[in-house]
Amino acid sequence: MTSEASPLDPSPLDPSPLDNVLALLDLEPIEVNIFRGQNPDEERIRVFGGQVCAQALMAAARTVEKGSVHSLHSYFLRAGDPKVPILYEVDRIRDGRSFTTRRVVAIQHGRAIFNLAASFHIEEEGYEHQYDMPDVPAPDTLPSRKDLRAETPEVFPAHWPDRPQPIDIRYITDLPYRFAEGRPPEQKVWIRADGTVPDDSVLHSCLLAYMSDMTLLDTSMLPHASPYRDDIMTASLDHMMWFHRPIRANEWMLYSMESPSAQGSRGFNRGTVHSQDGALLASVAQEGLIRPIG
Repeated sequence: MTSEASPLDPSPLDPSPLDNVLALLDLEPIEVNIFRGQNPDEERIRVFGGQVCAQALMAAARTVEKGSVHSLHSYFLRAGDPKVPILYEVDRIRDGRSFTTRRVVAIQHGRAIFNLAASFHIEEEGYEHQYDMPDVPAPDTLPSRKDLRAETPEVFPAHWPDRPQPIDIRYITDLPYRFAEGRPPEQKVWIRADGTVPDDSVLHSCLLAYMSDMTLLDTSMLPHASPYRDDIMTASLDHMMWFHRPIRANEWMLYSMESPSAQGSRGFNRGTVHSQDGALLASVAQEGLIRPIG
């Protein structure tokens, strides 16, 4: 007698969670300088900001013939509707000998929900220095989110799905949703794409943009309250990144975050991303809405 798999069990042929994210980044060209991005088939209130940022960066890169992204500056204007695709319109601002600049507007229902400016730079030799990577435990010595959920399910937000995730996150500091009032506004996590990523430098940079929005805003809430309470509204307002060195998104990266200030219902956060061997890969900055409700 053979056992049959439950209809809810994933088939070996089903795409992995990471494959689904890679599919989101495979934008559909529908006209010159216009691309369409899909949303995941999930129950969400709004589109994840990291997804919109990564798709917009991919749209910009699709129009660039030389150089790799070295910076992006973006603003979240409206909540994205997860039920409809997103159009990305690219404006070819400048094609220079060393630098190329693009502006991207993400549109839903005829209105802009997000805009991004990205700059691309050809590879050049020059001076080098960097801050050293903090001394932290290795990622393989830390529990996965699946392990943590099995050990302490009560500290996970009820709305978090209990299923495999595309990004493997290993917390070095305590979990942000294990609320202890008065914690310092600092976090450190190891992150990586959980699976195989094609050898495409643009794709790896876009994946880091996707990941960089996953834990950053929580940092500004740590001295005050859990970021997952029902009486607090949180949302990313802007997001900046500087790419210092080539990214390998499916290798472990240390994401060190801090929040120097919160005021006026806004929390400012910044972070650095190091490779496991200590190279400073990227710097990130973001301000987010942290508004008490009621």
